[in-house]
Amino acid sequence: MRELSRDDLLACCASARWADGVAGPPYSDLTALLDRSDSVLAMLNWVDVHEALAAHPRIGDRSKGADRESAWSRDEQAGTATAEQDILEELRKSNQAYEDRFGHVYLVCATGKSAGEMLAILEDRLGNVPEKERMVVRDELGKIVRLRLAKLWEETA
Repeated sequence: MRELSRDDLLACCASARWADGVAGPPYSDLTALLDRSDSVLAMLNWVDVHEALAAHPRIGDRSKGADRESAWSRDEQAGTATAEQDILEELRKSNQAYEDRFGHVYLVCATGKSAGEMLAILEDRLGNVPEKERMVVRDELGKIVRLRLAKLWEETA
């Protein structure tokens, strides 16, 4: 059985409502934790999701902090570390266009993706209607949270 602190959980998802909903009961295994997380994420309203998004750096902007969340973010965005300058500039421009259109940071589960792949996904998603984009964002957030919870589980073993 493993109990995770609210602060540890906030490194996985910066929504206070999510962290409060997941913190508390000890978990017998990672599957139980992921199931609980999925259930709580599904119940979040858009304000809660927006709170979680605010903690994510723009794709291409590498977190510089020494904390767990910053380190995870750098690892997740490893595909931008060696990207050509022209790709990074296009990411910067497209990030701004996305934020202007949707009012929040572009979120994609970046793990294993190159900067070019992330740019192509961003450009494609710019064509989404806001309602569809909110569904995509929620899905991407879920993928990121699941990856981070798995890392947290391993770190706290």
